[in-house]
Amino acid sequence: MAPLAAQPDPGTLAGLYRQMLLIRRFEETVYYLFLEGEIPGTLHQYQGQEAVAVGICDVLRPTDWITSTHRPHGHALAKGVTARAAMAELFGKSTGCCAGKGGSMHLGDPAVGMLPAIAIVGGGNTVVTGLGLAFALRRSDQVAVCFFGEGASNEGAFHEGMNFAAVRRLPIVFVCENNLYGASTRFDAVSALVDVADRAAAYGIPGRVVDGMDVLAIREAGSLAVASARAGDGPTLLECKTYRFVGHSRSDARGYRAADEEAAWKSRDPIPRLRASLVEQASLGLEAVEAIESEVETTIADAVEFARASPDADPREALTDVYA
Repeated sequence: MAPLAAQPDPGTLAGLYRQMLLIRRFEETVYYLFLEGEIPGTLHQYQGQEAVAVGICDVLRPTDWITSTHRPHGHALAKGVTARAAMAELFGKSTGCCAGKGGSMHLGDPAVGMLPAIAIVGGGNTVVTGLGLAFALRRSDQVAVCFFGEGASNEGAFHEGMNFAAVRRLPIVFVCENNLYGASTRFDAVSALVDVADRAAAYGIPGRVVDGMDVLAIREAGSLAVASARAGDGPTLLECKTYRFVGHSRSDARGYRAADEEAAWKSRDPIPRLRASLVEQASLGLEAVEAIESEVETTIADAVEFARASPDADPREALTDVYA
């Protein structure tokens, strides 16, 4: 049995707030940069879901690894990719975390334990089994985490990856970010199950539903699941009920969602929820919180200037690091 998660101290709480705010400000900034034509391609943004990436990655070690999706900005920043490296990647610059070759849907950096994101729905659910198998064969105490959306739970890769991980008792945590919609399709229109977590029972592993708008609840559940995996007890499926405040991608006007639904979820925004708690704490207070907010603004502004000043990716490098 994994030990109970320790209650976070004020410094940890401040760090959680900073990381969530960094992701939110990053996303808000790149939204306008994209509209102004500075960022090529498209964007799949993470506003509203910050608590999931931050809560999970906060309990991981630098040597642990994650896989991500077509919506990877939050995962990348939470796992340790710098704002500079992420921003430069979105700009297609050589100083980006993938040397400008990946762009928005393929952020990542092996140096911080993040496989460059896989944009195929469910793609990471089998790749993560390779990571977990490698850790098991090496007898290391590393853990692999797979972030995916609820839509991926209807893909064959989800079931194949989870079955293999369960049978081999691999050190993996499967983290489903259930934001209710696969693009514009509601999950309840394509699944007879209400909770993705119930699917864990078919593979004999624990499944748990978590409030995806509460970073502390996610951190606690993640801590227990990671500890269990690290101890050799096999994988866990965590389903984080969350909500993206923006469209599926930049071309999505969200006409399929009701205004009252959006308002209800925004009232549970994880960032102001934690901020209110921090302001009330004697060990932190308003002044400390405002200092964090000022530092985040400076970090984002610096990242934009860094990206703008960086050289474009060199077309002659297009085939470098290509193995197949």
